[in-house]
Amino acid sequence: MTDRPSDVGDSSGTDAFVGADAVVYDLDGTLLELVVDWDRVADDVAAAYAAHALIPPTDDLWSLLDAAGEYGIADDVEGAIAAHERAGAARSRLLPLGDRLLAGVDDRPASVCSLNCEEACRIALDEHGLTEAVDAVVGRDTVETHKPDPESLLAALDELGVSPERAAFVGDSPSDAVTADRAGVPFASVEAALATTDNSSRAR
Repeated sequence: MTDRPSDVGDSSGTDAFVGADAVVYDLDGTLLELVVDWDRVADDVAAAYAAHALIPPTDDLWSLLDAAGEYGIADDVEGAIAAHERAGAARSRLLPLGDRLLAGVDDRPASVCSLNCEEACRIALDEHGLTEAVDAVVGRDTVETHKPDPESLLAALDELGVSPERAAFVGDSPSDAVTADRAGVPFASVEAALATTDNSSRAR
């Protein structure tokens, strides 16, 4: 899932992207777009609370997920969200940056760090032939915390064997930029990454 509208500017991170030894990509809104009705997801999560005679403490979907553990319904809430994500991943649409990655324009090591569940990420990548284009996939359920906590991004970098300062994190939302900042990873907007179409021109 991506945060919209995004205020990540077109010029954000071009140098960071060009100079990186490896790239970590957000998924939804960056490489591709999951076909998910997030309002329906929120309704189903609220229903999961109601099924246990609980009043949702907030209207924010991700805050409801975070709070679910305190109410003893983490599996129910996670399951409701993940079901929509898996279905949406199977119907996902490839975006220009995903098409660029698929074409092999950039030969640097790459991984995915997403707020979506790992299974949905893998379904979407497989749907568009991108599985072999990335070396690791870290979803919100792969590690203990999710974006904007830096743990998932750092885990994706660990899989690549690259230090944070030598990588770039590409995303489409303010939350992605915050995640990168907390992890000490240079951030690049989708627009910045798309503006650098010639991998051979990277400055080292």
